[in-house]
Amino acid sequence: MPSNQNRVAVVTGGSRGIGRAVALRLAADGQDVVVAYAGNETEAKSTVAAIEEAGGRAVAVQADVADENAVRTLFDTAEQSFGGVDVVVNAAGIMILKPVAQLDLDEFDRMHRTNVRGTFVVAREAVGRLREGGAIINFSTSITRLNLPSYAAYAASKAAVEALGPILAKELRGRDITVNAVAPGPTATALFLEGKSDDLIQSIAKQNPMERLGHPDDIAQVVSLLAGDGRWINGQTIFVNGGAA
Repeated sequence: MPSNQNRVAVVTGGSRGIGRAVALRLAADGQDVVVAYAGNETEAKSTVAAIEEAGGRAVAVQADVADENAVRTLFDTAEQSFGGVDVVVNAAGIMILKPVAQLDLDEFDRMHRTNVRGTFVVAREAVGRLREGGAIINFSTSITRLNLPSYAAYAASKAAVEALGPILAKELRGRDITVNAVAPGPTATALFLEGKSDDLIQSIAKQNPMERLGHPDDIAQVVSLLAGDGRWINGQTIFVNGGAA
C-alpha cells in the first residue's frame, strides 16, 4: 500500500458539511485531495484554501456525480494533478424529507439520481482507476435503522448504497481495494439542520446515549480509518451515530 504521503483522495460533496470535514481530515492525514463539488465554487475553493494553508495539496473540480462524462473528467484531473487515485469518498448527497404520500416523484427522482446513480457512477469509474491498496468509501445513513417518518425515500436511496458495497468488494477480489460505507446518525450540518425547529433538533439529539448531535469531524475520523490503516474492514457498513441505532 502506498504511504500516506503519496495517497490521493477524491471526495465528492467535498465543499461543505461532512464532505468538507472529510477532505480536511484526509489532507491532515497527508493525502492530496480533489474536492469535487456540484455548484458552490466559493465553498469548494474555501475548502481547498484551508487545506493549502495547513500545508496540504488540493484542487477543486466541478462535477455532477450522476454524469459519467463529468466523473471521467474528475478522475482525469486527479491523475493529472497528483499522479493517480487511491481513495474515493462518495459524500455527495441530497436529502428531501416528506411523507411518502406527499413526496413529488420529480423530487424522488432527483434524490435518487444523486444518491444512487451518482454513487454508482463514481464507484464504476473508481474501479478502473484506483491503485493497489485503494479504498472506496460510500455514504449511507443511520436512518435505515432509525426509521423516522418523512425519511422513507431518502432511506431507500441509502439502502441501495449499502447493498452496492459488499458486492463490489467481492468483485474487486485480488486487487487489495476495500469498499465500505459510513452511515452517520443525525449530524450538525446545514443539510440536516435546514427547516428544523430548535425543539425538534434537541429531541433528535437526545435519541442517542451521548445526548448530542454528531459533528462532521466525528464522521471524518471514521472515514480516515477506512481510507488509511483500516485495511481489514471490507464490505461493511459502519454506523456512526453515538449509539442511537
